[in-house]
Amino acid sequence: MTLWNRETEITFFKQALQSFATPEQLFYKLQMGYFAYIPKGISSENQTLQSRNSLIGSFTEKWCKDILEPIAKSLNLFAVNGMVCEELGLSRQTSADVAFCTKNGTVQNAENVKAIFEVKMSIVNNYEFKPATQEISYVGDYSSHKGQPSIMRSDSMLKAIGKSINIRVSGSASTKIPIFILGNTPITESYQPKVDFLKSSGVIQGFISVNPNPTNNNFMKQTPKMGFQTAKDHQDLNQMIATLVQKDLNFFSSMISKSKLGEIIRISAQAQTDIERANIFLNMI
Repeated sequence: MTLWNRETEITFFKQALQSFATPEQLFYKLQMGYFAYIPKGISSENQTLQSRNSLIGSFTEKWCKDILEPIAKSLNLFAVNGMVCEELGLSRQTSADVAFCTKNGTVQNAENVKAIFEVKMSIVNNYEFKPATQEISYVGDYSSHKGQPSIMRSDSMLKAIGKSINIRVSGSASTKIPIFILGNTPITESYQPKVDFLKSSGVIQGFISVNPNPTNNNFMKQTPKMGFQTAKDHQDLNQMIATLVQKDLNFFSSMISKSKLGEIIRISAQAQTDIERANIFLNMI
């Protein structure tokens, strides 16, 4: 299956125009024409385009479900959009964009949830729309316009991190569920240490870009500790996700004194097997 590319973005615009969206809901209407983003060096003419957000949000969540579905099926799971699970702090207003579950359906029990995906994707490149011919043409990549798409946006990163922490602090039901953030751009340099720490600490199992070629120039493909990675193709994406979903993961976090930590290690070390030691440690931490 093909990952995110320019053709995907043009498909979004065409489908939106053919269904119910107006050009003004999808593009900036400038004196020089209709554009997906304000080109660098051009005045915004005091415009702020918000109407496209919900449209591209719905499109990308459905697109991600479709791209993840073969991976879910290979694990005998279902890919579900808008998953609700009160035990995990996921209400209808804050549902999971996509989840892998043992049963199909929007409302799930925590024990049925095997992975959660938060989708933070948007239009990456710039395009010009010509109403007379309905033509949509590529103008330039994200370096050519004033927008900050996908996980290049600080607010998108903070919302994704906040939602993941909310799931993690919802209770013991969340400790075995891997959480992934899906984007379609690289991250900014300022977030490199943050995403690696989030992965190392177990809060989030990975920020993944499903856009193998967001620009013709050099770009960050991964961070040193793999907190952020760029999937090269669908097989690569499969390996990133399936490996973690199949593991018996356990999230644990605490702030205790060294003496207490030493006591926990001493007691758990008396067990006969690694699994028994781990279970004692996790129960005591």
